[in-house]
Amino acid sequence: MAGNDGTVGKALEVLDQVAGFGRPVRFSEVLTDSAFPKPTLYRLLQTLVSQNMLSYDHDRQTYAPGARLVRLAHAAWAQSSLAQVASPHLVALSAVTHETVHLAQLDHGQVLYLDKRNAAHPVEMFSQAGKVGPAYCTGVGKAMLACLDAAQADAIIAQQSFHRFQPGTLTTPTALRRELQAIRARGYAFDREEHEPGIICIAAPVLTGSGRVLGAVSVTSTTARTDLAGLEALAPQVRETAQAIARDAAKWSFPDTGTRSLKLAGE
Repeated sequence: MAGNDGTVGKALEVLDQVAGFGRPVRFSEVLTDSAFPKPTLYRLLQTLVSQNMLSYDHDRQTYAPGARLVRLAHAAWAQSSLAQVASPHLVALSAVTHETVHLAQLDHGQVLYLDKRNAAHPVEMFSQAGKVGPAYCTGVGKAMLACLDAAQADAIIAQQSFHRFQPGTLTTPTALRRELQAIRARGYAFDREEHEPGIICIAAPVLTGSGRVLGAVSVTSTTARTDLAGLEALAPQVRETAQAIARDAAKWSFPDTGTRSLKLAGE
C-alpha cells in the first residue's frame, strides 16, 4: 500500500488517481474515490501542484497532469521504454499487414499499452498508448503470461479479476493455464473476441536471449474484416517483428539479466 511508503507513496497514489481520469478533474471527484481524508488529500494535491506534477485551473477548479510530469513521461519513454526501440518495426508491420499493431508490457498484473499503430482504416477499440488492460483476455497479455516461469505466472494469475467481458472470455485460472500451455506449444496467442466484441488479434512475445519477457507485439483486426485463420497467416511476420525488437533491445538498454522465463515453440 502507498501508506507504507510515507508521503511520497501517498502523493504518487494521488497522482496516479488524477491521471487515471483521463481528463481534468475536480477535487470532489478525486475525494469520492480516495482513501485519504479530505484534509490529507487537499494537502497532497497542493504539494503536487507546487511541484508542477499537477496543474490547477482556477477558473474551472480542476486538476490535470502538469508540465513536469509530462516532461518526465517523455524522458521515461525515450530512456527506458521498449517503445522507442520498437517504433520502426511496428510501423513496418502495420504497413505490411494493413492492420492495427500494438506493443505492450506487463505492469503489476495488467497489460500496459506502450504504442499503437493504426491501420489505414482504423477501428474504434479500447487500447491506446498509456492505457492498461487485463492480461488474461488480451492477446498481448496471454502471450507474455505464457513465457513467464511458474512462480511469476502464478503470481500474476492470482491478480486477475476474471470478469466475463464477452461470451468467450476465460473466467478461471484453470482455463487460462490450459490456454497458456497451448500458446507455448504454437508460439503465439490469440484474442478471440475475449475483451471486446468483434475485435480479434494475434500476438507474440518479445523475449531476450535467455527467454526473459520484455513485452509483446500484436496485429489486431475485426471479425468484419478477417477471421482468426486470416490472422494466423500473419504469425511468421508477427514473430519476426517481435524477434527483431528483441535484438534491437539487446543492443540498447535492456541487458539480458533477470529471471529466466519459458521459451515458446520454435525459439
